[in-house]
Amino acid sequence: MASPRQVALDVLRAVEADDAYANLLLPARIAAAGLDERDAGLATELTYGTLRRRGLYDAVIALAANRPIGAVDEHAIDILRLGVHQLFAMRIPPHAAVGETVGLVQKASARGFVNGVLRTISRTTPEEWIARAVAGARSGEEALAIEHSHPAWVVRALRQVLVAEGREGELEQLLVADNVAPAVSLVALPGLSSLDDLTGAGARAAEYSPVGALLSGGDPTRIQAVAAGRARVQDEGSQLAALALSRARPVEAGERWLDLCAGPGGKAALLAAEAAAGGAALTANELVPARVGLVRKALAPFGDAVRAVEGDGTTFGEREPGAFDRILLDAPCTGLGALRRRPEARWRKQPGDVPGLGELQSRLLDAAIAAVKPGGLVAYVTCSPHAAETKAVVSAALRKHPDVRALDTQMVVRAVAKAPLDLAPGTHVQLWPHRHGTDAMFIQLLERVE
Repeated sequence: MASPRQVALDVLRAVEADDAYANLLLPARIAAAGLDERDAGLATELTYGTLRRRGLYDAVIALAANRPIGAVDEHAIDILRLGVHQLFAMRIPPHAAVGETVGLVQKASARGFVNGVLRTISRTTPEEWIARAVAGARSGEEALAIEHSHPAWVVRALRQVLVAEGREGELEQLLVADNVAPAVSLVALPGLSSLDDLTGAGARAAEYSPVGALLSGGDPTRIQAVAAGRARVQDEGSQLAALALSRARPVEAGERWLDLCAGPGGKAALLAAEAAAGGAALTANELVPARVGLVRKALAPFGDAVRAVEGDGTTFGEREPGAFDRILLDAPCTGLGALRRRPEARWRKQPGDVPGLGELQSRLLDAAIAAVKPGGLVAYVTCSPHAAETKAVVSAALRKHPDVRALDTQMVVRAVAKAPLDLAPGTHVQLWPHRHGTDAMFIQLLERVE
């Protein structure tokens, strides 16, 4: 049976070599290894902690090895990162962290190198290593990037948004929050379950979402409602995004709703529950066939009341012009708002990815506007706070479509939320991990004028 460290290493290698997603692969590897709850927790912390702090660990490894990180043996690098995480962030005695990690090295020629580098690192405190790594920074921004393990371009993008909000002083708080494992966030699907089903099983009610709850840890499927699919794992920010559309105005029976980019189906399930309660019908569209399967699985409890279809979202306005009363566009994006949950995203995305995504987001928003009825609503949502993926896309759409207006989304979300939300001025809503404990969701409601 594979050890927790071996499971973590296998996932790290797959993320690095095969562009695997840790949040999808790790549970499967844990199950295949038959790890108990304690060892599963160890494997999870080793995997996600190492991915989050990879940038800092690489800087430290380069110093300790006295060579650029790109010159480090490719068979050794993930093992070294795993070892540094144990030395820097876990309550594991240094001798055990080094010994157990070196035991993962299969290539004999790399074993002495890994052992030497980890022993060198173990002889000095993490604080001293961090200070040495930061000392080589060429700017304050780069220093923050190294210390808090974010690519420098991401730090610049986040700073830009916070400056626009008048909250530049929160930048370091945000970077710190991105490296903290989030609580497990749950949603009780209206009509299928209630908050009592979750709080009665040990969860606590969420601060803002009226249908949300939080678990401090452990397997959420131990809760019967979650195991049965009547409640789901879903970030509280995502819940507020879906509810902003479904509760912006009273639902009239017979309304047609569309989730334009529905995969993997989390927001679609909440919208389906809300639609069923009001007598509306939901269509969930997804481009990628494998993700269509996930959407259908997520929507299975709703039977014939919902329809999952496979298609290119950018052509929906041509196929069904003016057909829908409400449309959710949860647009493909860099994912910079969900770095707590998908830490590998920060190392995969590059500044050059943003323009292409912005162009796709604009085309999808054009399609959503064409597909919505006069008087209907579109919710433009991204799990990224990057200005080029949020306000820039909305502003371009408003210039292009004079029959569309931006609604006061803050008023809607504040009416939905159970507690006051600290939001920067504007018609949009920008949530933040450090300020709201959610992913950094951007939400803007648009109305097509009749």
